[in-house]
Amino acid sequence: MRAIMVMFDSLNRHMLPPYGYEDIVAPNFERLARRTVTFDNCYAGSLPCMPARREIHTGRYNFLHRSWGPLEPYDDSMPEILKQSGIYTHLTTDHWHYWEEGGCNYQTKYNTFEFVRGQEGDCWKGRLKWEVPPHIDGRKDACGRQEYINRYYMREEENQSIAVNFSNGLEFIEDNHEEDNWYLQLENFDPHEPFFTPQKYKDFYKDGYDGIMFDWPGYHEVAETPEQVKHCINEYKALVTMCDTYLGKVLDLMDRYDMWKDTMLIVNTDHGFILSEHNWWGKVMMPYFNEIAHTPLFLWDPRAGVQGERRRALVQTIDLAPTILEFFGRKIPEDVQGKPLYQTILDDTPVREYALFGQHGVHVNITDGRYVYMRCPLPDKENELYNYILEPSSYPGAIGVEEMRTARLCEGFAFTKGMPVLRIKGGYGISSLGFPPRKLMEFGTLLYDLEQDPKQEHPIRDEEVEERMKVHMVRLMKENDAPGEQYVRLGLEAYL
Repeated sequence: MRAIMVMFDSLNRHMLPPYGYEDIVAPNFERLARRTVTFDNCYAGSLPCMPARREIHTGRYNFLHRSWGPLEPYDDSMPEILKQSGIYTHLTTDHWHYWEEGGCNYQTKYNTFEFVRGQEGDCWKGRLKWEVPPHIDGRKDACGRQEYINRYYMREEENQSIAVNFSNGLEFIEDNHEEDNWYLQLENFDPHEPFFTPQKYKDFYKDGYDGIMFDWPGYHEVAETPEQVKHCINEYKALVTMCDTYLGKVLDLMDRYDMWKDTMLIVNTDHGFILSEHNWWGKVMMPYFNEIAHTPLFLWDPRAGVQGERRRALVQTIDLAPTILEFFGRKIPEDVQGKPLYQTILDDTPVREYALFGQHGVHVNITDGRYVYMRCPLPDKENELYNYILEPSSYPGAIGVEEMRTARLCEGFAFTKGMPVLRIKGGYGISSLGFPPRKLMEFGTLLYDLEQDPKQEHPIRDEEVEERMKVHMVRLMKENDAPGEQYVRLGLEAYL
């Protein structure tokens, strides 16, 4: 048995043909949907990038205990479990956050790994003198400058990191398609911003725009002209089309070597990205609307043989680790909260009634598939938050000397395997990074009825639904062994 995960970053469910979007060129995603099960109700859990990857390893929520960070010594890592039990695991990725502070301890869980340089602000090529071209938005720091240096060395498509990364993944398949018992994670930074593509992909979306370059939206409210907004969206579409092209190369090899008979295929993402919806760009600066949290998922399990069908069951990122472990016949650790999806693939058997999702330090969110409830911290309690960690690193610069001075050793949690942990003041980010953003907190608590308002444009008041959501939010938090201050900051002590 073999398994392949093709993972994209910031892939928008609502902009893919299998989910009803027609104004994009993505024939291989359509082809994928014909060969797999398409999940209609998949949600992220812990957000954004590295918290989501920690869920792929551990199969459990981590956003209630710590912010962005590495794998911890007590974490059960799905690739490592496979490796230790004789399943060969290989990671190829151009996701540069793995090699930043706060992103370590992931790649070493695989037997082998490859890293392709050059995405976004990856500190790759050194140029002391460099003129950054005129552009709208983009990072204004060293990361932004580095991006344009990196682009200079990726002028040809074959040199772009997505092309090299897929080449590495395809090489692994070519070299090992006759072998048994392996897992390949072919993980791609695209279509994460910036939306950098060769001209041939842009040509699908000619819009007559002749203004200043705009392919890297910042995280803020929309301030651009309608023409600029449309152009940036088209730049994203061009990058999705590029992703689709390389996805097709994996499907080609699956066909060529008849791998469908014994190879699991998962195509997924960590989260989506807001492209002017709700009058915003990006993520993390606004509530996690469905454009971000409601994610695409395609899954082929050769044992089930189900293809071209859809499933309505509520599933999450935390279900991927147990699904892969079960596929290989490996024991699922007790601390895993996700559920294997084999039976769901067969007949849409539910694995949960409610799903929790969010980011450390801001809203905690819950959905039952129809309603989404976003619980905002109380104004006087929002900063009553701690990171519980053993590896004292987070997003670069987030945990510094001042934060470490607050560290106290405390008793661990049910999932820390008897290990004590450091309790460090801080949450969503640290004040030095300007978090938590005031605009986000000003949204307050929100409740949406997706059946009546699928675009989440009109929050509702319904005391009965809100009460039900609070009860199940607390239940799921308790199952996650959430620290006590989480209930205090959300004003939910009465539900304990």
